[in-house]
Amino acid sequence: MATEAQIAKSKKNKKFSTRIVNRCWRCGRRHGYMRDFKLCRICFRELANNGQIPGVTKSSW
Repeated sequence: MATEAQIAKSKKNKKFSTRIVNRCWRCGRRHGYMRDFKLCRICFRELANNGQIPGVTKSSW
């Protein structure tokens, strides 16, 4: 996904707060980011399906 340089650049202290980039802690992806879990949508789905995120269940109705 993201290169090491992109991840390192996003971790640097920013001059303005609007320049902050949220990245998934697992893969470094920046789009589809969920703030509550600090994960991207893809990693969230993988971990939730494996039951590794407590309190998250697949919905069915």
